[in-house]
Amino acid sequence: MDWMRWRPAATRALYGADGFYRRPEGPAGHFRTSVHASGLYAGAVARLLGEVDEALGRPDGLALVDVGAGRGELLAGVLAALPPGLAARVRPYAVELAERPPGLPEQVVWTDSVPSGVHGLLFANEWLDNVPLDVAERDEDGVLRYVEVAPDGRERPGDPLDAVDAAWAARWWPEGDRVELGGPRDAAWAAAVGALERGLAVAVDYAHTADARPPFGTLTGFRGGREVPPVPDGSCDVTAHVALDAAAVPGVHSLWTTQRAALHALGVHGGRPPLALASTDPAAYLRALGGAGEAAELTDPGGLGGFGWLAQAVRMPVPPSLGALPGWQTLMP
Repeated sequence: MDWMRWRPAATRALYGADGFYRRPEGPAGHFRTSVHASGLYAGAVARLLGEVDEALGRPDGLALVDVGAGRGELLAGVLAALPPGLAARVRPYAVELAERPPGLPEQVVWTDSVPSGVHGLLFANEWLDNVPLDVAERDEDGVLRYVEVAPDGRERPGDPLDAVDAAWAARWWPEGDRVELGGPRDAAWAAAVGALERGLAVAVDYAHTADARPPFGTLTGFRGGREVPPVPDGSCDVTAHVALDAAAVPGVHSLWTTQRAALHALGVHGGRPPLALASTDPAAYLRALGGAGEAAELTDPGGLGGFGWLAQAVRMPVPPSLGALPGWQTLMP
């Protein structure tokens, strides 16, 4: 039996030659993200990009970097939502390991690594939850040991944690029977943020912070729109929620908030249109009602609205919409 720790097992299952994320249908074939739920999401990102553009002084070659781009749906939606003048200056990058899909706008640069030295907006929607990590469980003596997994999903205890992972657990996840060791995600996010010369980096994911770590972890699988056991054989997504407070890069002006609060700040609201519109312009009323329903889904605190947003401003002023939200702070190392 091919036993290994969860990090290499998930890496092979998700990104290997026949991995889950290399399938032609892409993530949209298996689960619904904010990008797929409504074009209002791309519109909100377009507005945020416009604010970043103004804060940076309207640079030539304004970068829009979509990390974990899937099949480029978000980039295509944002480009379509931008005013023509801004769209002409944007340099869009799709960072993804899968092959470039057909039909993507020609100006999109498809790459497997985050471009360095750019000025603009780096947006990572449901990326960090698919950066593989190791999992640990406490034995009968309270010692954290790596969890090893077989291709069929069975688990067994392995060796005690090494010094690096033990230090991460002690700092960020000191309680609980099962710990998801987020060091690789912290490093991945630090590298992405470090690639910005100036700009705003935003990570959006199901997340938790130190005051509410899940005691038994969150590792799970998804396939065909359903939650399934996390089996690392390439047949399903393997994902775990993100310790966003641990991922935040020190020394950078930072905000943790919810998707609900962030999208409200960016103009996405789920209020019903006035009923009087139904009699004066029924078609406009139906359009507005549909948009309100989509906005409500995006901002539902029990669903997509419960996502965490980590925003970090790198050598630039905070954009006005997000800047109006409370909680900005500069983290010290």
